[in-house]
Amino acid sequence: MSRFFISRPIFACSIAILMVVVGVASMLKLPIALFPSIVPPTVQVTAGYAGSSADVVARVITTPLEQQINGVEGMIYMSSNSTANGSSTITVSFDVGYDIDIGAVDIQNKVQTALGQLPEVTQRAGVAIAKTQTDITLFVTLSGAESGYDGAFLGNWAQINMVDDLARIPGVGQVTNFGLKDYSIRIWLDPDKMAELEVTPNDVVNAVDQQNVDVAAGIIGAPPVPGDPAYSYQLKTVGQLREVAQFEEIVVKVGDDGSIVQVKDVGRAELGASSYASTATYMNNPAALLGIFQRPDANAMQVANDVRAYLDNLRDANRLPDGVDAIVAYDSTRFVKNSMVELVVTLLEAIGLVVLVVFVFLQSLRTTLIPIIAIPVSLIATFAVLAAFGFSINTLTLLGLVLAVGLVVDDAIVVVENVERQLEAGLPRREAAVAAMKEVTPPIVATTVVLMAVFVPTAFTPGIAGQLYNQFALTIAFSVGLSAINSLSLSPALCGVFLKHKSREDRIAPFRWFNRGFDATSSGFGKMVGFMSRRLWPLVLIGFAVLLFLTYGRVKATPTGFVPAEDQGYFFSFVAMPGGTSLDRTEAVCEQVANELKDMPGVESVNYIAGYDFIDGYADMATGVVFAIMDDWDKRAANPQAHIPEIIDICRGKFAGIQEAVVIPINPAPIPGLGATGGFQYEVQDLLGRGTDELLEATLAFVEKCEATPEIGKLMCDLRTDYPQIELDIDRVEAQRLGASMGDVFQTLQVYLAGYYVNNWNQYGQVYQVNLQAEGSDRMTLDDVLALRVSSKFGGTIPLGQFVKLDEVSGPVNIMHYNLYESAQVLGGPAKGYSGGQAVKALMEVAETELIQKGWGGQWTGTVYQQLKAGAASIAIFGFSLIIVFLVLAALYESWSMPFIILLSVPLAVLGAVLALQIRGIPLDVYGQIGLLMLVGLAAKNAILIVEFAKSLREEGRGIIEAAMEAARLRLRPILMTAFAFILGVLPLVFATGPGANARHSIGTTVLGGMIASTFLSLLIVPVLYVVFEFAREKFGFGSTPPAAPETGKPAVAE
Repeated sequence: MSRFFISRPIFACSIAILMVVVGVASMLKLPIALFPSIVPPTVQVTAGYAGSSADVVARVITTPLEQQINGVEGMIYMSSNSTANGSSTITVSFDVGYDIDIGAVDIQNKVQTALGQLPEVTQRAGVAIAKTQTDITLFVTLSGAESGYDGAFLGNWAQINMVDDLARIPGVGQVTNFGLKDYSIRIWLDPDKMAELEVTPNDVVNAVDQQNVDVAAGIIGAPPVPGDPAYSYQLKTVGQLREVAQFEEIVVKVGDDGSIVQVKDVGRAELGASSYASTATYMNNPAALLGIFQRPDANAMQVANDVRAYLDNLRDANRLPDGVDAIVAYDSTRFVKNSMVELVVTLLEAIGLVVLVVFVFLQSLRTTLIPIIAIPVSLIATFAVLAAFGFSINTLTLLGLVLAVGLVVDDAIVVVENVERQLEAGLPRREAAVAAMKEVTPPIVATTVVLMAVFVPTAFTPGIAGQLYNQFALTIAFSVGLSAINSLSLSPALCGVFLKHKSREDRIAPFRWFNRGFDATSSGFGKMVGFMSRRLWPLVLIGFAVLLFLTYGRVKATPTGFVPAEDQGYFFSFVAMPGGTSLDRTEAVCEQVANELKDMPGVESVNYIAGYDFIDGYADMATGVVFAIMDDWDKRAANPQAHIPEIIDICRGKFAGIQEAVVIPINPAPIPGLGATGGFQYEVQDLLGRGTDELLEATLAFVEKCEATPEIGKLMCDLRTDYPQIELDIDRVEAQRLGASMGDVFQTLQVYLAGYYVNNWNQYGQVYQVNLQAEGSDRMTLDDVLALRVSSKFGGTIPLGQFVKLDEVSGPVNIMHYNLYESAQVLGGPAKGYSGGQAVKALMEVAETELIQKGWGGQWTGTVYQQLKAGAASIAIFGFSLIIVFLVLAALYESWSMPFIILLSVPLAVLGAVLALQIRGIPLDVYGQIGLLMLVGLAAKNAILIVEFAKSLREEGRGIIEAAMEAARLRLRPILMTAFAFILGVLPLVFATGPGANARHSIGTTVLGGMIASTFLSLLIVPVLYVVFEFAREKFGFGSTPPAAPETGKPAVAE
């Protein structure tokens, strides 16, 4: 093949240009994201039972639904929240890659079977099933400091005029209006007037239900009718009411004397809100806060650009209310964009350093140009393969391209270096190229096949580990494969056209000195290999065994992690007030926290949501969340106190002084969508049904034990039972004696105190609820409850106080289930100086003694759940990669001993990698594990260059030690050239700054340490191991099948 391209250089160039053109076209169409689609898809089931306590919601709504949903195909775990505001939310998480459309349909079918077990009011309101997105791409705020509009108006204006438009933007999967006080017709009832006029709550419910409904009145003259009418007429009537005032005119009761009682006689109607439990602000001004979630397959950058363009159109068309502006308060693509820019800069830096190394060794601009051309051709063409496999441009693929820079140039360096050697021997350019390719084609093919084979297992790895490995590993495999094609076609063709021999003595003085020194080093190295092979081989074997033992010990001692935390350009502070705190008090503390954050260095803007638990995702007036959006990274680079880890440390001290609430600053999850927080989430399960109080007691004891260990930092348990509650002790016998039915009692309580959803009201193109409830002044105290009256079958009304007693108790604001069992979630992270893996191991040890052995359950969820799955997969991937590489090498060399010699260099690379990580204090995370996988191929590649050449010399009749010496001497230059090219190529990763730097540090440090150790230790050990194994093979006759003798004494020239 090479001879064909050497004789047709234009053909070779045309193929390379075509690869670049197709690559550029593909690159422009690829989606851009921080990560590939690695977050487990989720389906959320939501239902309500207004006014019910958390335990009632859990018992009558959540449990029946969960029992039906449990075990749906593809599910990995299920969690739920049953809250004191009457809502039930069940979240079902599926395996990564599972078809979420099928999952949603399966859950829909399961829910249908459970509907008959739910309360009638819940069935009427409906059970919502939605494919949810867990990664907020943008926050859009609608606010105006001088507008005078309140949050209710702004939230509803956004809901009516913006939400549907935003949801139609290509790539947007979901739009959530946080803090929305959704419009509702509120009919506020006066219990005293109701009792005076002998009107029951049921009378009002029936009246509204019957008089606010659209009806099909029919058609006059519609066939068949007698005769032949000229026209038919559609009948219309006012069924569903249009104006608020019309609701006050509804007739509730007609007396025997023809007198009527209307809604306005027993209460009043207004346009209010369906819920008053939460509120949102931006920079301490009332606001609508819209969370925009992208679809998994969408281009995040394009979504952000389209949303910004939509907001610009709103302004240009003057559609916004006076004094109000709509802005993007938070844009996750800033982190994506800046990370991509930093990676591109790193890529360019790597290319520059590689060019420098190649030039120093080749010492000619013309000669250097040939391997350098391979870099853009191979890297750009890789985008075409990425597009064909459905990949995106993300952190992993760009990291793969950065590391590929030092690899795609390797084969071209080997070609050029060997052609140079043939030119020094006096051959013309084309003959030199042909002769060189005869020697280097086998090792190029072998190293390429090995490097690609290393990554084969990743293509079959399921789950999040598979997605993380796939996109990185296959990017490298694609680029290396394309590089090999270039090295066998374009590089020899260019050598045959452009390469000129220039005597070493004609080069400038620094290069002459370099060459003389390197020649002396090569010669001395060859002699050293001979001496070690003859005299010191037992010591080398003992030293190698010691290194293997040291490698095992260092790997076991290396802290582990999953994905490093990053400065993503924002963080949030979770605000937890005492149970039962009013929304106004929660909002006041949120505002205090926001004011503290506004003065922090590097903080650009602050917004908060009061009355919403952002961690667990439910409404709770006693919780809030405050978001701090940071300035761009380049503006904060010069100030160490403006980086998020440092600011969080400062905030912990400041917020400790807030007496009214617990305020915890939190860095978001490193993989957006995989949990709300960084660190870990552990679910303590009540397997034996002991109850919420015992569950809380056991969890708090567990937390105390965990915090006493040095590896674990501060923990938070989100189960709270301090929510003030009033227990109604109803004397049912007395109620019956007085003529009060229990149905009337319960409906009175539900309508007056909980609020009752009757039917709907259409306005502004939206559907709103009609709700009944007692006036606020009539449900302020316990005496107000006892004063409520129910009708008696004996006539008149009876106050509840005659048969009801009230007891003050406390209970949970939220009951959580995890895989059907009641649970308490423990949130936390490692202590300073420890890795996530060390904290997880320590927590599991405590859980074994404090929970598992005492009959409690414990399960990981979120990030650590995936980490543990990925950890098991990583070991399997590494093992399978070694097996596949061994088998590929055995097939290539028709030998069992040669692959063994080559793969013995891998532990040396692993030792260098873990030592480098430990020196820098970096845990072995997913990026480091990917780096270790890559080192299998890199270490084998260096060994192949020596062993392949020694094998060729041995087949030519050289002695074993002579072949090893000559191979070590001649291969030293290309090995060091390619090694230095790769090592310098990864230095920009090792010393990276800016967004995404921690990931680059992890993988860069791993491959740098591994490559340094592999290069220098392998150069000394691999030739000696070759000698030992070859002597053993020839003496004992094992390890290979002798190849057939060639028909002629001269092998054929590479084609």
